[in-house]
This record gives sequence, structure tokens and C-alpha cells, in this order.
Amino acid sequence: MSTSTLDMPRLGNHLPTIDTTSYPYIFEKNVSVALQNRGFIRCNVYRPKVPDRDAKFPVLATYGPYGKDVHYLHFNPPSYAEVNPDHKSDHSAWETPTPRYWTERGYVVVRADEIGTGQSPGFLDALSAATIDSFCDLIEWASEQAWCNGKVGLLGISYFGTTQWQVAARRPKGLAAIIPWEGFSDYYRDACRHGGILSNGGLDKIWHRQIGSNQYGLPGRAARNWGDDTIEGSLSEKELEANRAMIVSEARKNKFRDEPRFASVNYNLENIEVPILSVANWGGIQLHLRGNVQGYIYAGSQFKYLRFIVGRHDLPFYYPEEVNIQHSFFDAFLKGHDRVGWSRKGAIPPVDLILRKGNVGYNNPKAEGQFLRRQENEWPIARTQYIDMFLGHYGSLSWRRPGANLPCKVQYDAFASDDSRQFVSFTSVPFEAETEVTGHIVAHLNVSVGRHRWQTTNPSDMDLFLSLRHILASGDEVFYTGTTGEPAPVTMGFLRVSLRKTNPKHPRHHPWLPHRDYLSIDTLPVVSNEVYGVDVEIWPTNVIVQKGERLVLDIGSCELAGSGIFQHDDPDDRSESTFKGFNFVHFGAGYDNYIRLPIIPNRG
Repeated sequence: MSTSTLDMPRLGNHLPTIDTTSYPYIFEKNVSVALQNRGFIRCNVYRPKVPDRDAKFPVLATYGPYGKDVHYLHFNPPSYAEVNPDHKSDHSAWETPTPRYWTERGYVVVRADEIGTGQSPGFLDALSAATIDSFCDLIEWASEQAWCNGKVGLLGISYFGTTQWQVAARRPKGLAAIIPWEGFSDYYRDACRHGGILSNGGLDKIWHRQIGSNQYGLPGRAARNWGDDTIEGSLSEKELEANRAMIVSEARKNKFRDEPRFASVNYNLENIEVPILSVANWGGIQLHLRGNVQGYIYAGSQFKYLRFIVGRHDLPFYYPEEVNIQHSFFDAFLKGHDRVGWSRKGAIPPVDLILRKGNVGYNNPKAEGQFLRRQENEWPIARTQYIDMFLGHYGSLSWRRPGANLPCKVQYDAFASDDSRQFVSFTSVPFEAETEVTGHIVAHLNVSVGRHRWQTTNPSDMDLFLSLRHILASGDEVFYTGTTGEPAPVTMGFLRVSLRKTNPKHPRHHPWLPHRDYLSIDTLPVVSNEVYGVDVEIWPTNVIVQKGERLVLDIGSCELAGSGIFQHDDPDDRSESTFKGFNFVHFGAGYDNYIRLPIIPNRG
């Protein structure tokens, strides 16, 4: 559903307010922008205050459901307390550029409420086709304003980075460059259904706390410091319910990429032609990381760059060194002032890695500053050597393939009352020399399901949860910073075994990254005690394992440690009637199990 079930307020009924004295910039609040579907949205415009009234500036635009008028301080007080002081101001907002900072540097900031949120009327359906259509209309409107030089850039974290990929593929007039900062590019694979498994936990929390709490017409927003009350007045609960679609509900109903919710936002990354700086966080192993890497690989842009960071998803965006990079990138493509070389092909290596070496702790920005950087000319790194580490039935990981042993299997339990029975671990021998693992990992496993004794039904599917962990020579585990500051493993992977089918003929299928179409016709049976060989995509990563240290691969039937808020525990998607039973990994002749690691040899 893409239009409101209520009568839309008429465009122009409410005039924007303009403040030219209270701030070091001109502030226009609740500016109405007409949409091509005859609806409208409202935005705030923050313009540089300069003597020349005819001056023109590039625009940085954001569009999203979190509330253009919700101050960062109220949205997330603990996070705001840690933000770089240069980005604390009267109009700071969660995950978006700070107007004071950017207007001082000659940019206009346009911040819009998405349809159905804040002060923008209509049907609330976040990350839908209507989201992208209206964002395109906003960009084209901004590019045509008297105060714009005709060029628009997109900058923002997470939701405000995610939409950039689809919008750029639509090529709206005026769009000149994008910086999708920790923004997934594949709604199905990166966010909603990891390996086909519904990722309900994080999306549900984001919906209730950040999106549904800002719905257009919701009463009481001003009283709880969540922006302003709706200009046209509040709506009843019945009207509110009729005027929204919840992310998790839609993802639960639509299990495959060819079903309406996902098909409506399908697009081709190769259609993107504007310059891109894709910023990926090694710790974003359940929402953003994969999409930033895939977006960089397949975007059709002549100028595209991939930068890796570490830390929580909220703070690095505002670090001085990262803001300087944002500034120089936009100056190059929106102002034509390239002081670094972004716009000169080959002047800057396109890939900038941060190397995770040593145990610096987690959720500690100062300590993470010890990690070094290295630049590369491509991704995946051309000199990568893909080497298999083999699983042994006795819980080992080894560079040597096991001998032709008699068939055997390792067992763990889906829906066991004791969490420790729901996964098995495979531990490597101590590494003999420092080894860098950087890139994409694939796990090949031979698995089956079976019923418990006296269980009345047979399990008919199997979910695989994989986690790669880093263990010091002392035996202590190295934890990395997850998206919300939780202790996280090196990386994770997921697969629903009924969706194991790959498409080797697809141009994005590689030995280091199996491609799955996830179509409704791709479902395969899972029969009890039948052994299936599956390739599990593990999200891209970097870790430097030093001499004497180990890697551990956990294989589970449920969420593993370090998942944070991103749980896969929806009772409909993962029902006991379908999944409860024993899970097995099989060993023996014809049953090689291994993880294919991307090993980076020293350059010299």
C-alpha cells in the first residue's frame, strides 16, 4: 500500500517558518515539497548565512522516518553524550549531518520527514517503493531551488545510508555523489532475511522505538520531546493503524525475493553512476557490513571507494578524521574543489582497510585508534589465497584434510532447554605464524536433521547459525565492537537449509561468495536423516591471528553469542513444529567440512 487511507492535507495549507537571527544559519522549518503522486512531504532547510543573497550552494539531503525535529539528545541521550562536541548543536539529529558544521563550510542541509512520519502525511511504509520515489522527488526539488548550485549529495548513517543505493540507481536530476555510511544495499539478504532466516529482533526494536513512535498523527510527541505534534492534528488509534505497515510484519509475510514486498524494491547496483564513498564497519555483522561491500563491488560508478571502520555504528560518523574525509569527498564532487584526488582516477587507492590486530578491548574508541590502516587497489584483494581449514569430528580445525575415516556425525539440539546443547565448536591448532584473514569466507558443511526419541513429528527444515571467534594464546577470547557496542565475534553467517540452492550461472556467484536468488521456486525439501551438502556465506571480515592464537568456528541451531539486538527468534518463522529435533554435521568419506579462508600474504 503506497497511499494514505485518509484524506491528504492540501499542499500549502501551512506556511513554513523562517528564522534568520537565532542561529548561525538560515533555518526554514516545515517546507512543503510536492511529490509527483500529488502528495507532499515536509522538510527543514538549513542554509548558510552569507551577504550575497544570490549565492548558490550544494545540498546534503537526508530523508527518513526517525523525525527531522527529534533532537539527538532526546533520541539517544547516552550516545549524544559521547558525540564529538563539534557536532552537538541546536539541530543535531540521530545519524544525520549536523547543520551548523556543514553550513559553515558552504553547504545547505535538507532534512525531510518520510511519508507517514513527523510532519509528512500519508501511509507509513518504511523502506518501500514509495520511500525511494519520494526521496527522488526531494532531491530533484532541492536541485532546482534558487539557493542550490544544482548538485545534491547524500550523507547519513544506517537508514539514511541504506536508501542512498536505491535512489542513486534511479539517477534523479541533481544527484552528484553519495556516502552511504553503514547502509545495507540488499533489503532481503542484508537486513530482513539472513540466509533466508527472518531477522526480526533488531527490525522490531527499530520499528517500535524509532519509526512507529514518530508516525504522522501520533498524539503526544511534543510532550515526550519526540519532535512536534502533527500540524494538522492527531489521528485516532484506528486511523493510525490503518495508515501504517510494520517492517517485520511485511518481512514475515513475504519470505522470498519475488514476493511483492521485496520485488517492489529490487534494483540493480550497476545502474549507479554517481561517485560513491561506501563506509563499512567490520563490527556490523548482522545489518550493514555486507551491503556496503556488495554495493561497492557492483556499483557502476567510475569513481567508487570502500572505506572500513570499527566501533559502534553511531559515533565514528562524527569523528574529526571521518568528517574531514566526508568533507573532502563532497568538496571534490559537489564544489569541484578536489584537494585530495577523489576525482582523479587512480590518484587514491579505492580501498582503505582498518586492520584488527591485537586485543584492544571493545566499545573503546580510544583503544581502537591503535588499529593501523592499509590501502588496496581492489576488493576482494587480488593477492588473496583461499585456503581451506577442515573440520574434524572431534572438534578440530586443521589445514589438513582428514583421512578417509568411517562415517560419523556430531550432534547438537534445536530448541534444547540448555543453550550449551544448541551448538558445537571446532577449534584450530595454534597458528604457527602471524596470519591475516581479510575478505569473504565460505563454510561447506554436510548436515542433516532428525527427530528426538518419542518426538511425534519429524523436523522438516534446519537453520544454521555460524560464528567465527578469535582466541588468544592465553585462552582468553578477543571481543570486537558490535553495532550497538556489544562484544562481538570476528564474523557470522546464516543459512536456512531449505534455501540452500545456489545459482552458479549468476554473474555474482563466486567460489568465495555463493549466490542465492531466494525465489519462491528455490525451496528444496529437507527430509529427516538425509545428508545435504551446503555452502554457507559468512559475512566479510578482517582479523590478524598472531602466532600461538586460534580460531573457533561455532555451528548452532539458534542465536550465538554476540548477536546483540539482532535476534532471529520469530515464533512463526522458526516454529518448533518445523525445526525442533537433532541437528547433525556428518564426517567421513565424501563428507569434507571446511571453511575457506581468505589469507592475505605479506607484500614483501
